[in-house]
Amino acid sequence: MGSAEKMNAQQPVRPFIEIMDCTLRDGEQTSGVSFLPHEKLMIARMLLRDLNVDRIEVASARVSDGEQEAVRMICKYADQIGKLDRVEVLGFVDGGQSIDWIADSGCRVVNLLAKGSEKHCRCQLQKRPEEHLADIVSTVDHAIERNLSVNLYLEDWSNGMKDSPEYVYTMLSALVKTKICRFMLPDTLGVLNPLQVIEFMRKMLRRFPNTHFDFHAHNDYDLAVSNSLAAVLSGCRGLHVTVNGLGERCGNAPLSSVQVILKDQFRAKTNIREVKLNDVSRLVAGYSGIGIAPNQPVIGENVFTQVAGVHADGDNKAGLYFNPLKPERFGRRREYALGKNSGRANIAKNLEELGLELTPEQTRRVTERITELGDKKEIVTQEDLPYIVSDVLKHDVPNDKIKLISYVVSTAYGLKPGANVKVEINGRQYEAGATGDGQYDAFVRALRYIYKKYLNRTFPILANYVVSIPPGGRTDALVQTVITWNDNGKLIRTRGLDADQTESAIKATIKMLNIFEE
Repeated sequence: MGSAEKMNAQQPVRPFIEIMDCTLRDGEQTSGVSFLPHEKLMIARMLLRDLNVDRIEVASARVSDGEQEAVRMICKYADQIGKLDRVEVLGFVDGGQSIDWIADSGCRVVNLLAKGSEKHCRCQLQKRPEEHLADIVSTVDHAIERNLSVNLYLEDWSNGMKDSPEYVYTMLSALVKTKICRFMLPDTLGVLNPLQVIEFMRKMLRRFPNTHFDFHAHNDYDLAVSNSLAAVLSGCRGLHVTVNGLGERCGNAPLSSVQVILKDQFRAKTNIREVKLNDVSRLVAGYSGIGIAPNQPVIGENVFTQVAGVHADGDNKAGLYFNPLKPERFGRRREYALGKNSGRANIAKNLEELGLELTPEQTRRVTERITELGDKKEIVTQEDLPYIVSDVLKHDVPNDKIKLISYVVSTAYGLKPGANVKVEINGRQYEAGATGDGQYDAFVRALRYIYKKYLNRTFPILANYVVSIPPGGRTDALVQTVITWNDNGKLIRTRGLDADQTESAIKATIKMLNIFEE
């Protein structure tokens, strides 16, 4: 055997882990979250086409006509791209009604919900285990007759393994002889810890070694991700996740966190396209109305932002503060925050990206100004830097080539808001009026009219608009507007601060126009 063959023989085989996303079913059980059918379709498209998850669970059977319409739309799309077998719907042991509902919706896979603990079987169903088993087998047979593939949930499996393991083993001993494809083991109440997951999963695999087991975690003790990894370490072949960790109570295991831990910590293989994780997270956050914590791993707004100046300095010196979670993996980029902890190295990083070269003394003075703003809890963005530099050094960097001379915005009941604007662009003044869906929209429309009619030009489109009270501020004081602009894929973020919301947005817009002009 050659050296290369010996090396390959010594390397452990990287396991493949199947990822099933249940955002559209379990994630929709988040308090206050309800997706419209077209929203479900858009999320399903991104999960299947862009993120490339192995399977998606999209609904519960017999919920509503709207739910069935959503399932039909998703299945039609999945069939068109050859991925219909990846779409699954939760069904129940209800005499075949769920099976018929799912089959009539165009879906080809049912995830059948059965009882995984004797307590649930006897107390909720008020049936003996053998009666429940017979009902399950009958439902599976009916599903096969309707040409459906069947996976089986053992609801409350975690408590079943704690309190009635013989019940679990008896059920599995009979059901592994049927045509069930996968057995899905949920920690329904989120009560397990990683050591228990390892113990219980290994017991299942010792008794049923050729069986495909999925693990479905809940996050009540903040252990969903750890428990998912423990299941994989014990031989589990599939994991259930949701985008942004949506789910009942404390939610489910977040897809993004599970993915990076599987790849980086366990060296496992999945089919997930990591570069799309951020996009799908933003889509689901928008439709669900549930925001993403700024410090949420991988997908949070701040997770690739260095604040401490010593970290920026270390990044300049052989990437001392980098880890394997590089932002480029996820279609993002590293940023260096500007504030009282920035330090010269952090300021220098931002100046370098803007192409501004300052002497050490000038950098020191700019750093002092940013520190002063940070002490007042002001947010400083990279786009603010040219203005801070100009203010501190008392020279025109950059020149204000676009100046707002005057404007009037108005609104009245029953009429569309309007705006009249006069601006100076490169020394010449222009004036225009427009109406819009709001005062600020009318202002921007008037500006765009000026650019198109008099300059035969356009300017970046608005990508995001966030209004807030400045950190540490009061509701009766200043309003902060942060606007993100898209210039052919390049993002420009500008901030306006004023007692009036429209005025603060206008200030951010004029700042953007000057940056764009430069």
